[in-house]
Amino acid sequence: MKPRSNLMKSGKCVFSLSVFLMINLTGCSDEDFSDLSRYIADVKARPKGAIEPLPEIKVVEPFIFKPDGLRDPFKPVEVAAVAESLDVAEGSGIRPDVNRRKEELESYSLDTLRMVGTVTMDKGLWGLIKARDGTIHRVRVGHHMGKNYGKIVRIQEDKIELMEIVPDSKPGLWREQQASLALAE
Repeated sequence: MKPRSNLMKSGKCVFSLSVFLMINLTGCSDEDFSDLSRYIADVKARPKGAIEPLPEIKVVEPFIFKPDGLRDPFKPVEVAAVAESLDVAEGSGIRPDVNRRKEELESYSLDTLRMVGTVTMDKGLWGLIKARDGTIHRVRVGHHMGKNYGKIVRIQEDKIELMEIVPDSKPGLWREQQASLALAE
């Protein structure tokens, strides 16, 4: 019988708790909500504003890419294609060596390179060239630099002399042109 009496006691507690809560909650309904009702009435009484029209939708013409006749950018460039693009004429004598591997300083134009000094190493004079990115490169006679196939022919304490191969006025012909980089102070 004891288990029943415990159940009865807990049931009485729950009942009395629920009666207590109902009495307390009914007291909340007597509060004054007049300020809230007044605010809602004010908001509803405000004049309605005009709604802005939607922006005009601009029609974009579609672009159709037609790769007919263009080189595939994901395939390596063939040496023969490079020679054709240079339009090298047969028998013209002077022409750039397109089969030669490009050196790092050939990716810069000469006006972006600066000579910053020289150094004597291995019984020879080397030139010090500063590139646009701040890197200093060491060069010697026979090295190439500049975009016009420039080959270093002489290094002096105050300048570096090059021989460039540039396109001639006639298509397919090339000519040599002297260039130099003076020591920057």
